[in-house]
Order: sequence, then C-alpha cells, then structure tokens
Amino acid sequence: MQQMKPFSEACEQNKEPILAVLREIFPLQNQQSVLEIGSGTGQHAVFFAKQLPHLNWQTSDLAHNHAGIHAWLAEEKLTNVLPPLLIDAKDTSWPVQKNSFDAVFSANAVHIMSWPEVVGMFVGIGNALKASNATLCLYGPFNYGGKFTSESNAYFDQCLKQNDPNSGVRDFEALDGLASKCGLKLSNDFAMPANNRTLVWRR
Repeated sequence: MQQMKPFSEACEQNKEPILAVLREIFPLQNQQSVLEIGSGTGQHAVFFAKQLPHLNWQTSDLAHNHAGIHAWLAEEKLTNVLPPLLIDAKDTSWPVQKNSFDAVFSANAVHIMSWPEVVGMFVGIGNALKASNATLCLYGPFNYGGKFTSESNAYFDQCLKQNDPNSGVRDFEALDGLASKCGLKLSNDFAMPANNRTLVWRR
C-alpha cells in the first residue's frame, strides 16, 4: 500500500514568503548544497527544490518522519532533493561529512526542541557547514530582548510549554550567540507574515 502523504497547513501558508527569501540568499548563479534540519512532512523540501533547481536539497529528520518525507519525494520525483538523513539534535554525531554543505535551512524547529537540543543542533550545523562562504537560515517566531513580538507569539509559547515545558519561542540573542560560536555572523533579519522572522547568518 502506498504511503499516505502527510500535510502541514503551516508549510502551505509560509512556503511562498520563505521562497522569496531563499531566492535572495541563494542566488541562481551559484550551485549550492543545502541541508534541511527537521524536514517534517517533506513539503518544504519538494517545493523549494522544484522552484530552485540549482540547489541540491538534503532532507533530514527523526526516524518517525522519514516515511512521510519519502512519500512526497516519491510523488515529485525530483533529481535535486535527497532522501532523509537521520539527524537527532541530541546526538552530536551527524551522518554528514565535516564542512560538506554550503547552507543549512531549518523552519519551525528550534521552538519545539529543548535548549540543550538547540545547542547541539548549532554544534552540528557548525560542523556541517563549509569553512567559508556558508549560510545558515532559520525561520520561525523569535523573541528580542527577552520579549515577545506579539500577543499571538506569547500565546503560542504558552501552548508549546503546556505540551513540553522544555520547548518555547527562543530569544534571538541566545541563538545569535550560538551562531557566533560557529563562526557565523548575522547578515539579514527578514520580517515574515504571522509574526515570524527569517534569520540569516553567514560564515
């Protein structure tokens, strides 16, 4: 029996605004390899890979999401998006070679992790990215100066913590500190719909 494709309404709603940012930060003249952390349903991967054929898009997630990602990949049959790697932020040993990716992309991931997992994720990102001319792109809601940017984000944070007390909307300054330890410097902070942001660091 064919695997039923999972579907995320959030992915459907935010894919076009994120694509506009990716077109800007991943210029068409550059062939780039992108590692996506937390590919989820796989919707973002196939959409971005189809719209940006110059990118080689490597999916990854925890094992329980792999079947859904494979279902999306099987239907789209794209040559520039790769089957998911098993990456767990708690595990410091990732199945990728050091300095092997031009970019890392992750959407709506850091707020569903515990803080130690976020720290581990940045360590993995620092190892996976190339030593120079590398990019990290994170999409989601973020706090600034320890404060929520909207009532909806404050409510979202409450909902997250009710489900998992270790999760929550992360402070930009804390993430920027982790990025700095990886040799990454903030280059862009894009305002996005629904009180989200896209943060871009470069090495």
